[in-house]
Amino acid sequence: QVRLVQSGGGMVQAGESLRLSCVASGINFKIHPMGWYRQTPGKERQLVATITSDGSTNYTDSVKGRFTISRDNVRNILFLQMNNLKPEDTADYYCTTRRQGTSFWGQGTPVTVSS
Repeated sequence: QVRLVQSGGGMVQAGESLRLSCVASGINFKIHPMGWYRQTPGKERQLVATITSDGSTNYTDSVKGRFTISRDNVRNILFLQMNNLKPEDTADYYCTTRRQGTSFWGQGTPVTVSS
């Protein structure tokens, strides 16, 4: 059974930092690409960042230079370091992976950035 359990997030002021974590179990973590998405009320879930099994990363333009996705293949943890947060980063954040054509999602973590 694949499980993705998230932690981190919360409420901060603009310019501050947060780190999200996502602990994976039930999969061979090191071989799977991982990603972070975010969603605001009434909108579709949007890609934030991805990381391949060999550590190659990709970011949506709005977070480039501020967010860093990383992974610990020993402890099976995915991270999202978010610096210089802006009010428009306010959303529920989800980690995700795919295995055999099926997507798996974390439970979601709220991030609120006040101006």
